[in-house]
Amino acid sequence: MLRHRFLWFGCVTLLAFPISINAQTTTGTVRGTVKDQNGAPVADATVQARNPATGVERAATSRADGSYVMPGLVPATYEFAVRHIGFSPMRRQVVVQIGATQIVDFAMQAGAVELPAVSIEAPPVAEMRTSEVATNVTSQQIQNLPTPSRNFLDLAQLAPGVSVTEDRMDATSRTFSAGAQGANEINVFVDGASLKNDLTGGGIAGQDASRGNPFPRAAIQEYRVVSQNFKAEYQRSSSAIITATTRSGGNEWHGQALFALQNKNLVALDTFQNANPTFQKPEYKRLLSSLSIGGPLIRNKLQFFGSYEGNYQDRNNLVNITPPPAGAFPALDTVNLAQYNGNFGSAFRETLLFGKLTYAVSPTSSAELSFNNRLETDVRDFGGNTSNQAAVNFRNNVGIGLLKYSIFNGPWLNEAQVTFQDFRRHPSPNTPDIPNRIFERAGGGAQIGSNLSTQDFTQRRIGLRNDLTYTGWRAGGDHVLKGGLNVDFMNYDVDKRNRETPQFIYSDTINRGGRILAFDYRTPYKLIAQSGAPGLTADNQQVGAYLQDDWSPNSRLTLNLGLRWDFESHMLNYDYVTPQDVRDSIHLYYNTLIVPIDTNNYFTNGSQRDKFYGAFQPRVGFSYGLDAENQTTIFGGYGVFYDRSIFDISVDEKLKLQRPEYTIEFADPDSAVRAGEVAWSDTYLTTDRSIIDPLLTNGQTAAKEVWLIGNDTKAPKSNQWNVGIRRLFGSLLVSAAYVNVRSYNQLQFNWANVTVNANGGCCVGGNFGHGFSNILYTTQSGRSWYNAVQIQINRPYRHTTGMGWGGGLTVNYGSRQIEGVDNPDDQFAFPQATIIKKHPSNDEKTRVIGNWILDLPFAWGIQFSGVLALGSGRVYDIGGRFDLANFTPGGFSPPKSSFILGDWWRYRRLDLRVRKDFPSISGTTLGVTVDVFNVFNYNNYSGYNLPTNTSDPNFGKPNGLASDPRRLQLGAELNF
Repeated sequence: MLRHRFLWFGCVTLLAFPISINAQTTTGTVRGTVKDQNGAPVADATVQARNPATGVERAATSRADGSYVMPGLVPATYEFAVRHIGFSPMRRQVVVQIGATQIVDFAMQAGAVELPAVSIEAPPVAEMRTSEVATNVTSQQIQNLPTPSRNFLDLAQLAPGVSVTEDRMDATSRTFSAGAQGANEINVFVDGASLKNDLTGGGIAGQDASRGNPFPRAAIQEYRVVSQNFKAEYQRSSSAIITATTRSGGNEWHGQALFALQNKNLVALDTFQNANPTFQKPEYKRLLSSLSIGGPLIRNKLQFFGSYEGNYQDRNNLVNITPPPAGAFPALDTVNLAQYNGNFGSAFRETLLFGKLTYAVSPTSSAELSFNNRLETDVRDFGGNTSNQAAVNFRNNVGIGLLKYSIFNGPWLNEAQVTFQDFRRHPSPNTPDIPNRIFERAGGGAQIGSNLSTQDFTQRRIGLRNDLTYTGWRAGGDHVLKGGLNVDFMNYDVDKRNRETPQFIYSDTINRGGRILAFDYRTPYKLIAQSGAPGLTADNQQVGAYLQDDWSPNSRLTLNLGLRWDFESHMLNYDYVTPQDVRDSIHLYYNTLIVPIDTNNYFTNGSQRDKFYGAFQPRVGFSYGLDAENQTTIFGGYGVFYDRSIFDISVDEKLKLQRPEYTIEFADPDSAVRAGEVAWSDTYLTTDRSIIDPLLTNGQTAAKEVWLIGNDTKAPKSNQWNVGIRRLFGSLLVSAAYVNVRSYNQLQFNWANVTVNANGGCCVGGNFGHGFSNILYTTQSGRSWYNAVQIQINRPYRHTTGMGWGGGLTVNYGSRQIEGVDNPDDQFAFPQATIIKKHPSNDEKTRVIGNWILDLPFAWGIQFSGVLALGSGRVYDIGGRFDLANFTPGGFSPPKSSFILGDWWRYRRLDLRVRKDFPSISGTTLGVTVDVFNVFNYNNYSGYNLPTNTSDPNFGKPNGLASDPRRLQLGAELNF
């Protein structure tokens, strides 16, 4: 019934506006003034913007003070024309960037002769008047900067304070984070559609445990990384956002085919591999392919763009199980562990498809229809002592469809959007139906049989959104009023069969209650498996509304005033009823809890868990031009930003009870069966649940965990503020800002039956008993602090006759601290959040990112580009927080190395690309590329051996790397 009420409310609200569709997050704005040669305002001048690629036109009229505003422009290069009776018409090219407001002024000359159109390429206009801390990643950077896997998120590192999971040959997660918060707190919008992952971690649907790309790079035209103080139109992120716009077809057919290759012969050895004389490179190959084409189906009316991308990777994992000496354990000899050894393929396959139709419905309206589909499989998680049988096939599918329609009429712009999303995360055993067996051995064991778990998470979204902009109101200056409403209808379907494959554990001898039992691998001594209902379904409605006023009291000052409100009907299990056996056990044995809990806050009858209605988010900002020429601007802002808790918390709240984990202890084959033991039968070595389930549940005690979620749980949030200055030196934009972020309400699970001792050591307490193993309860004590000074220097790429160049430099100097949690994305504060004091987290003080694109006209048409990353690195703790007597926070500072000048850096990486384009033949060009990643093969260490005994000869020695050794990538690109 509630779902139907929300559907009715959303439809009625959308119908209350003029019917239209486009997204607020993917357009730009041009505003300015029209004056005569004496500086007097020209009223009622017609300002027309035409996109020559598509033929679409927009128009606005200057007001009494000569000002005009043209919002909702799709990012492109436009031909602007200004006309008024008695003045010579003017024309100019203007580059509109996503999310940016460009100031374009016109000075008209008296007369009636039309000036010729400007024929030179328009350089991007620097955005001076935003209160956001934002970085635009242009199409030139997307196409020409070196990145190893064509993941468009890689270039988000060009924004200050943003960290991107590095592309590595064996990486299995690719996402980004900002400030002191984790990846769960970000959001990505593509053509206005939110890619938020409501179910699991990673922030983006499909990215929590995938080495793949969230969207085809060939389909991304440009994007904007807003790391601070984004406006009220953006939702569900307490950290940073990315908003991207996709490419559209034009009035000419064009296409591109691309191919790139890496393999083991193009990969250098790292320092640890070089130190191992027996090391041999495993098989490795990565093939990247792309094909895109766009053009008119009806010229000036209907255009098409489509793209395909393939990301195909093959690597070998070495299984190297050391068998026992022959005859030592005859029963183990019959298993023949050596048969599982060898190199086995680990294949990753990703296919990305995108299609888009753009339709100019009328001179005052346009429509878009697009669809994206992502399909991937990844066979992985085996090697070493784990056999190829135990591999998981991690499948990931994401489909997104959008329908958009826009109406612009005088000062009114109406934009609306209908979105459909289907996200499926489905890891399962690659070789199913084989009992999992672990053979414990001193010096190394072995695991054979199927992977333990099967999971199937599905998230479906139908989203309705409408945004209305009005530019005709003048009251104490010019106003751009914008308001919007979104209603998303979500469905979550979860099948979480953890430990679905029975796991049998073998050993030679074990100690059971003081008895030494000799199993000698003849039979397993233990079985671990789960049994019970494995899933649940839920519906959720997400509602958001905002009102925003960009007010310009005069030509120098702009005030951004906004208020947003968000609500979810089922972020958590609001109708959850605490089971009676949980209530009875905790009440009866309450005095055995190590940490007392308020049962009134954690027990619910289905109506006591409060839905959170208080997500009101004021967002204000300003920018002020210090000079009439708009060369120097000061800016700042403050905002409140709410996120959400992932639904997997609600899943486990139920599944920990309805699908518990059982442990069966088998009797010694040479002894009589004792209480609590089960006599072994060979029929038990199976995956047949008709045999396993009765064995588990027949009088056995399950290791149930109780997860208690506070009835007063709120959504996580952050408060952000910033202040800065921008200065334009010709085409060079320099900005400096101080940013401050404080995050609150991060949900943390604490243990009520375990705590530390008086010296801070672990641990006091243990199994709760009475039918339950652990009692976990939530607090919202997770917090973070982020302070930084951010400096950016940018010169947009501009190509003139035979020559082009652009580049940028970002310096971020900051500190990151967290409290009540060990790391930003961790939802468990063991044993209690209050024990985890405020401490640095990945606290790299200085990060420098440089990028450039340089055409070399005198070097046979070669283009040279690169990305440089330098980091001061972090310091490390000596010991751990459970050994307070020897714990030294930040006690170890790894050595630094030089890059050109001074030993300042612990992280150094330089990626280069060289591209050669051959002469065009009938409009077709061929380019070849060579990318080199980590050119100097720097060692960027990620860990160190830091025992409390500092006299240990291995103290301070590194044990891991944060980046891969030098890699080459060869590619070719055909444009037609």
